[in-house]
Amino acid sequence: MSLTRVRRPRRFLVCEPRHFAVRYAINPWMHPDTPVDVDLAQEQWRSLIDAYRAHGHTVESVEPAPDLPDMVFAANSAVVVGGRVFGSLFHAPERRPESTHYDTWFKTAGYEVYRPESVCEGEGDLVWTGRYLLAGTGFRTTREAHHEVQEFFGRPVISLTLVDPHFYHLDTALFVLDDDNVAYYPEAFSPGSREVLAGLFPDAVLATREDALAFGLNSVSDGRHVFIAPQAEALAARLGEHGYLPVPVDLSELHKAGGGIKCCTQEIRS
Repeated sequence: MSLTRVRRPRRFLVCEPRHFAVRYAINPWMHPDTPVDVDLAQEQWRSLIDAYRAHGHTVESVEPAPDLPDMVFAANSAVVVGGRVFGSLFHAPERRPESTHYDTWFKTAGYEVYRPESVCEGEGDLVWTGRYLLAGTGFRTTREAHHEVQEFFGRPVISLTLVDPHFYHLDTALFVLDDDNVAYYPEAFSPGSREVLAGLFPDAVLATREDALAFGLNSVSDGRHVFIAPQAEALAARLGEHGYLPVPVDLSELHKAGGGIKCCTQEIRS
């Protein structure tokens, strides 16, 4: 196994947590009675943006809407492959208006946006590997949406079933390291899905439950650098053993809503 890793410049779309709050509970992490420090959330979010830019990545922003506290989680808004945008239809009614704001940004930027007929939460459950889309289901995005995605992109879609409500989106249980490999937490998946992942990625970096609960798998990799929650120390060490360079970024305030680094990051692939 080669330990030479190559960074590839990325283009990211983000949304400032100016109006971040936990007003409702739509996942096990959210507790509306828990205080949220908006200033700290913004400070931590800016540290992520600074880290991306310091490593040569392009970052663009959507204007946040005051009545949409989860709009910071840009990854849920769409999946973009080959310059084509497959939009979102959120499971929770509270988040559905976010789609319009993101669709407007993409359309203004010159993209056509496909709006799904089935519940689909963007890169939260759709992970592009460079060859096919890994597609999560079980809590949010439906299998019917997987079929829509395959028809839209004309790329193979591999359905994976999530079984632990703490890992309600695929991007909380798995992330792509590069064109050949991923990191994931096996027990977040059904037995059949674990077999699929083991067959596709025999050299995958496996995470523990502790890594996953620390949002260690809600990470972003540019092929060399892995922007990762500092709380996932064991996973960061394993990534280092595989030749990747962990870049710790603390988004602990945003964890209160069940989101982390990847949740805040929509990748625009031309």
